[in-house]
Amino acid sequence: MDLITVNKQTCTKDGLCAAVCPINLIDFKQGEYPAPIAEAEELCITCGHCVAVCSTESLLHRDIPLTDCSDIKKEFLASAEQCEQFLRQRRSIRVYQDKPVPRERLIKLIDIARYAPSGHNSQSAEWLVINNREELHKLAGIVADWMRWMLTNMKEFALSMHMDRTLARWEQGHDVILRGAPAVIIAHAAKSDRLAPSTCTIALTYLELAATSMGLGGCWAGYFNAAATTFPPMMAALALPEGHQCFGAMMAGFSKYQYKRLPPRKPPVITWR
Repeated sequence: MDLITVNKQTCTKDGLCAAVCPINLIDFKQGEYPAPIAEAEELCITCGHCVAVCSTESLLHRDIPLTDCSDIKKEFLASAEQCEQFLRQRRSIRVYQDKPVPRERLIKLIDIARYAPSGHNSQSAEWLVINNREELHKLAGIVADWMRWMLTNMKEFALSMHMDRTLARWEQGHDVILRGAPAVIIAHAAKSDRLAPSTCTIALTYLELAATSMGLGGCWAGYFNAAATTFPPMMAALALPEGHQCFGAMMAGFSKYQYKRLPPRKPPVITWR
């Protein structure tokens, strides 16, 4: 089967598939059927725009079967007000209930996160989920060791990040590194992938927003991520695939408390040109 074919029995020749293709792989002239250019097989990034926009299901893509493409349900579309509240109600959760997150819910979060945009549709983010309390406590301890190293070797920066206070609390028995979260989700990819930092960051952002809709809360694990990218003992403990790097980590769990209001944020600084 060719990469792109057109069902001429149902195609309306509206040219929408050609109009939305980000790589201009579909040739279209008014009154004629759309057709892939010669380089389509080589250049296609499998984004699915052409399949998604066709109202008559006439554009067929070998690698994106129509059977794998669910219809958009209009009744699920959020209004502007609903979308605003959904985004504004997100909070960084740092106090969790003492109960595990079911594995199927974590899988669902990652399943949603894979739909996040990525440069050139690379979809290069891979995932490590740690939901073992004992292992999480061990990893938090390695982060504490990293903080001790930082306070000795990069004191000014460490103090600016309040590592002295965090470490003191840790040594008093308070987990202010992973906040007692029952799960940590790590997005990783090849170090050599220049698109990986943005790909993983956006995917984790999708994941955190999805968590809110599923009764969960998340918080970016900044100290954890910093140690995972610079501290050899943490790199060894995570044991990511060879050549891979952690590009973001998210604590996740059931929030112990429920929030009732939407606090304001600083007004945006906008420059118009």
